[in-house]
Amino acid sequence: MSKTARFEMIITVCLTAAALLCPAGADAEVTVPRIFGSNMVMQRDIALPVWGAADAGEKVTVKLGACTKTATADKDGNWKVVMAAMKCSAKPTTMTISGKNKIELENILIGEVWICSGQSNMQWSITRSANPKEEIAASDYPQIRLLSVKRAINTEPQKDFSGQWQVCSPKTSGGFSAVGYFFGRKLHKELKVPIGLVNSSWGGTRIEPWTPTVGFDAVPALKKIADDTRKLTGKINSRTPRAIYNAMIAPLKPVAIRGAIWYQGESNMGEGMLYFEKMKALIGGWRKVWGQGDFPFGFVQLAPFDRYGGDRQPKLWEAQTAALSIPNTGMCVTTDITTLKNIHPPNKQDVGLRLALWALATSYDKKDLVYSGPMYKSMKVSGKTIVLTFDHVGGGLASRDGKDLDWFEIAGDDKAFVKATAKIVGNTVVVSSDSVAKPAAVRFGWSQKATPNLMNKEGLPASPFRTDRW
Repeated sequence: MSKTARFEMIITVCLTAAALLCPAGADAEVTVPRIFGSNMVMQRDIALPVWGAADAGEKVTVKLGACTKTATADKDGNWKVVMAAMKCSAKPTTMTISGKNKIELENILIGEVWICSGQSNMQWSITRSANPKEEIAASDYPQIRLLSVKRAINTEPQKDFSGQWQVCSPKTSGGFSAVGYFFGRKLHKELKVPIGLVNSSWGGTRIEPWTPTVGFDAVPALKKIADDTRKLTGKINSRTPRAIYNAMIAPLKPVAIRGAIWYQGESNMGEGMLYFEKMKALIGGWRKVWGQGDFPFGFVQLAPFDRYGGDRQPKLWEAQTAALSIPNTGMCVTTDITTLKNIHPPNKQDVGLRLALWALATSYDKKDLVYSGPMYKSMKVSGKTIVLTFDHVGGGLASRDGKDLDWFEIAGDDKAFVKATAKIVGNTVVVSSDSVAKPAAVRFGWSQKATPNLMNKEGLPASPFRTDRW
């Protein structure tokens, strides 16, 4: 017998023995997706879905705290229970999942859980942000827990992902989303509760691949995209609509969360108000698949970056501002903390802080907290001037550097904008120009190079705007 024949015979014998020892239909272990793991934080004060896989017909029992629930796996092997809501607790607890085997997830805390998503400015790590050595050295927060979802795409919604929960410390924090971490750190310090942060982000990606089909379906302007998402094949990439959602968001739901924060838009530059339609699809789609109502959704208005050209960035800012009309949303303005030559401003501390201010004021009932800079409200022509009013003036309007207000432009009916003089009068800004006798419109910060100095006295910058629709 040749060596090849002997080798083939040995392989055949081994495979036959394996088949006898592990016959078809052998018991599969009970499993849960990686959104559940030791060291995780579970959302306080709301019902807690827990789910996984097992043999069809197998009974699975989940015990968490004083609550025990049992489910039977369906014909496809899927099971799900809904555990009773739990009060906030920094005392570690264990969740046990039992079927033919037993899983014990340890060191679980009960607190606040947030999804952190978007493209590179959300993915940007602490190690690549301002003061990395000091920030990492100071990141010993055992009640903050971190989970990063590995980048992946798929044609169909997946049940699991690659990643695991970690306790926040100088050994684990460096590679985590800086915006997510600084956001969570502020919440932890203010609320004094455990914080769980799930970083599911991917640099350079558009908004469409993060959006489920049901999100596109709900927005008439995006019908073609909705139709296209039903035809996904194996030939997909990170720009394919819903491809990232399938692999990096679908496996997370319907885990109980407080809300989500989002930093994206650079890759959709030039779309103007169409981006508003896509924000409606993303936010509405996530809320639909989660089944947890209109949970809070905060997002970052892109920082000025002087290489976009034209008015593409101001028009995207306009779309992002319009997204505030979506219920239970908030926006962080970053015109004052940018680096014009760097699409990734290193100051992620203030981005996370401002998102946290919004969350604290709107989701955690901190009613006296000023969480936004001035937002354009209305205009009135008064002789040769235009008087502007604002929401979110806080303690009053101010100039960040103490100089005259800048980046205001004014135009008459000829639509020719010129540099304007702008002065704070009470809680209004009065805008004029000697060269415009009959003013009709104002624009503020309407340039990708604009770093305007109008703010409120709490130090939060005004968002760029235009009063015209020319």
